[in-house]
Amino acid sequence: MAITDKEALTQAELPLPFPDLTLDQPLLPARMVNEFCYCPRLAYLEWVQGEWDESSDTVEGRHVHRRVDKPGGKLPAAEDAEPGERIHARSIQLSSNRLGLIARMDLVEGEGNRVTPVDYKRGKRPHIARGAYDPERVQLCVQGLILAEHGYQCESGILYYAASRERVVVPFDDELLQLTHNTIDGLRFVAAGGQIPPPLEDSPKCPRCSLVGICLPDEINFFRRADLTPRPLSVGIDTAMPVYVQAHHAKVTKSGERLEVFVEDQKVQSVRLIDVSQLVLFGNVYVTTPVLNELMSRGITISWHSFGGWFMGHSVGTGHKNVELRTAQYRASFDPALCLRFAKGLVEAKIRNSRTLLRRNWKGPFEPDILLEDLMGDCRHIKRITDLASLLGVEGSAASRYFSAFKHLIRQTDPADELAFDFQTRNRRPPTDPVNALLSYAYSLLARTWTVTLSAVGLDPYRGFYHQPRYGRPALALDMMEPFRPLIADSAVLQAINNGEVRPTDFVQAAGSVNLTPDGRKRFIATFERRMAHEITHPLFQYRLSYRRLLEVQARLLGRFLLGELPEYPNFTTR
Repeated sequence: MAITDKEALTQAELPLPFPDLTLDQPLLPARMVNEFCYCPRLAYLEWVQGEWDESSDTVEGRHVHRRVDKPGGKLPAAEDAEPGERIHARSIQLSSNRLGLIARMDLVEGEGNRVTPVDYKRGKRPHIARGAYDPERVQLCVQGLILAEHGYQCESGILYYAASRERVVVPFDDELLQLTHNTIDGLRFVAAGGQIPPPLEDSPKCPRCSLVGICLPDEINFFRRADLTPRPLSVGIDTAMPVYVQAHHAKVTKSGERLEVFVEDQKVQSVRLIDVSQLVLFGNVYVTTPVLNELMSRGITISWHSFGGWFMGHSVGTGHKNVELRTAQYRASFDPALCLRFAKGLVEAKIRNSRTLLRRNWKGPFEPDILLEDLMGDCRHIKRITDLASLLGVEGSAASRYFSAFKHLIRQTDPADELAFDFQTRNRRPPTDPVNALLSYAYSLLARTWTVTLSAVGLDPYRGFYHQPRYGRPALALDMMEPFRPLIADSAVLQAINNGEVRPTDFVQAAGSVNLTPDGRKRFIATFERRMAHEITHPLFQYRLSYRRLLEVQARLLGRFLLGELPEYPNFTTR
C-alpha cells in the first residue's frame, strides 16, 4: 500500500534500541540519564571519563538531601505488600539487569504494591508547561521503570522542590516514556562510541555547571571560531593552598577537620583541611594513617621531597579514572611527527617567554636589542627543524644566550661576599653558586607542581613527547614546564634576590656545592607560592587567572588536543 506525503510527514520516528548489555557493562545510573538529557557532553565527562568537581550548587544539593539520604522505613517486595499497607521508605537503591539501570530513590511512598517515587530538588519549582524540566522528568521516569520492573504499579512520580516547598506530579505517559527510552539509548550509544560530544555554544547552562573548568566549552569553541571571546568560566576562587612541612622529624596528624603539625611533641601549626590543596613534605616527616586516609578520600596529593628539596614522588588515592585520556596520550607519544610538532611549540614558547623576562627585568649597562633579535632568530629557526636532535641544539643555543645575560637581571650585591649573587653561567648537579642553587630548587618545585597537576587531570606525567622517558623522570611534566621556566621559576628567583627575600647568608657551601639553609628554603617557598598565586590576563581568552589555575587550564587543553578536539596544543606565551 502506498504512503501519502501527509502520512510520511506524520510518521513517528522508529526507535533504535541499544543492544542488550553484556556482563562486563555497568548499570546506568538514573542521574547520568538526567545529565545526558541536560547536556550530553556533561554526561560523557562524568560517566565515561570519570570527571567530577564541586560547585556551590552540588554542595547545596547534598545539604538538601541530607535527610532523605539516611535510610529509613521499609520497601516490601511487591508480591509481599499487603493491601492498604502504607509505604514510606527513604534512600532506596534498586536496579534492573534487564533494563541495565540503577537508581537511588530519595523517597518511595504508596499503599500496597502501588508506589510513587519522590525525587528531591534543591531549587524552586519552575513555572513551565509540564511543571518541570525534561532532565528531572526523565530521571524520575527511570525510577518508575525500575520500580515497575520489580513488580510495583507505578504510574507517576513526584518532584519535591525544597526552596519553594512544592510538589509537582509527573505522570509517566507515553510521551515521557518514549523520551526516557531514547535518552537511555542515546547515552549508551555515545558511551560505547568513545567520542565525546561537542561543547555547547554560548549556552546559559555553562556558567553554573560544576564541570565548566574541565569541559572548557568557550575555550574550545574559541579555537574553532576565533571571533568568539570566551566568558571567564574556568576561573574560580581557589582558597586552598599547599602546606609545606620541612622540620626534621616533624609529625602530621589529623584532629577533626584540621591537620596539625608537631615538632618534638609541640604543636607548631594547625590548618583546616578545606584550606589544603596539597601536603608537601621535606626530609624525614611522619604522617599518620588517618591523615593519609583523609587526604586520599579528598583527592589531596602528598608530595615527597628529600631534605635538600629533590622531588621524589607523590601519593594519591586510586588515581584518575580517565583511561580514555591516557590511552590517547600513549598513542600520541609513539607518533614521531606529532611529538616533533608538539616539542617545537614548547621550545618556541619557552624562548618567547625568555625574551619577555629579559625585556621586563633588564638592568644591564646596554640595551639587549641584539640579544632579543638573536632569540627571535632562534624562534624562526625552529619552524624549519625536521628532527628532535636539531631542536635540542636550537634550545641549547637559545638557553646559552639567555643565561649569558641572566646576570644583568640581578640586583648587584657586595662582591666581597664569598656567596654573593654573582652569576656567570648555568650549572647544576651540584650548583656551585647561590643563583644556580635557587634556579635548581625552583625548577624542582615547578616540576613537582606540574607532576601533581597532570596526575589530577588524568594524564600520565611520566610519558612525554619531547623529553624521553627514563626511570623515575616525569617526562611530560618536564615537557609542560618548559614555557613556564622563565615565567614562574626564573621570575621567582629574581624576585627573591632583587627584593631581598633571600640573602647570601641563606646559603651554605660544602665540597664545591651550594645549598639553601632551612630558613632560606622557607622564604623562597613563600616567594614561589606567591608567584603561583599571581594573577595575569590570558592573552587569548582575555580573562584573569592565577598561574596555579593556568597550569590546570593548560593541562586540560592538552587533554582536549590529545583527544582530537583541538587541532594543535595552544602554548601559553605572555605579552
